[in-house]
Amino acid sequence: MAKKNKPVTKLPCMTLPDALKTFALCESGVQGQAHIQPLHWYTASRLVIEGGFAPETITPRPPLTVTKTTSGLILEYDPSVARPGEQTVFGGLKTKDVDVVVALPGIGPVVAISMKGSLNAFRNLTNRMEEAAGDCTNLHLAYPGLVYAFWHIFRANTEGTAPPDAPAFLKLKEGRIASADIAVRRDGSLSSYLARYFFAMERLSGRSDMRDDPSSYEAVGITLVDVAGTCSGEPLSTHPPQGNPLRHENMFATIYRQYDLRFVYQSPALKDQTRRLIWSDQSPAIKDRSSLDYIPRTGPSDSDESDELEQNAH
Repeated sequence: MAKKNKPVTKLPCMTLPDALKTFALCESGVQGQAHIQPLHWYTASRLVIEGGFAPETITPRPPLTVTKTTSGLILEYDPSVARPGEQTVFGGLKTKDVDVVVALPGIGPVVAISMKGSLNAFRNLTNRMEEAAGDCTNLHLAYPGLVYAFWHIFRANTEGTAPPDAPAFLKLKEGRIASADIAVRRDGSLSSYLARYFFAMERLSGRSDMRDDPSSYEAVGITLVDVAGTCSGEPLSTHPPQGNPLRHENMFATIYRQYDLRFVYQSPALKDQTRRLIWSDQSPAIKDRSSLDYIPRTGPSDSDESDELEQNAH
């Protein structure tokens, strides 16, 4: 059951660059949720606008409402309906509070995304690998069909002199980034800590069938925030490289594909409950697309996706 929280009257930023900038420059470091919560809002809203999930099925409840009209489903921005919080999900060994969850009435959790943020001290990433495998196994034991993803965001501290907006939690040595806090070498390559982590997490992703190994995620995303100069909040374009399954845009695409295969294509009797929604391109919430780093799910409301699902199944 989702934790009950008061309505949100003022939301944190929800565009990806703004959320990543808040993350990278957070003066409190990883204490509390201030560094990562904007990314929770971004993810929940993206699952609606791009993913086609109804906003009321998502925790945290995004600031979006849906109105059915003769011209289609109209998506509107409304901060008064937003609710923060995580959702407690049953596991095979213990319950877990998951950052972003899609749960359908009468079916239960169908998509879950755990998020982790690392700003420094990258030598501790070995512990993150063990935690990730354990969390994944725990939830898949209880919900084998759950499309479970893990998104890890890093501050891409670059070897050498720290930028002028480097936050205080980076304990600099004569103005330079400490070796344990380096994510990217001076030549643009990953530090040994991150290189090993990328390799391990790619092996922990790609679960394509609910009968597969429960210790693997359906998708894993890794995003490095470019902080080589004054932080803009832009993801680093070189790591992961283009086309790599660990890029966050590929993580979202995998989530949608696996969800459709399991809950729509393989369960045609339930498709009226499970089919992802399509928004009218007249929706006020998506008229200005310049701030979006993804394509909204728009089109005719009666679009037949059976051919697309059939293609995905093979």
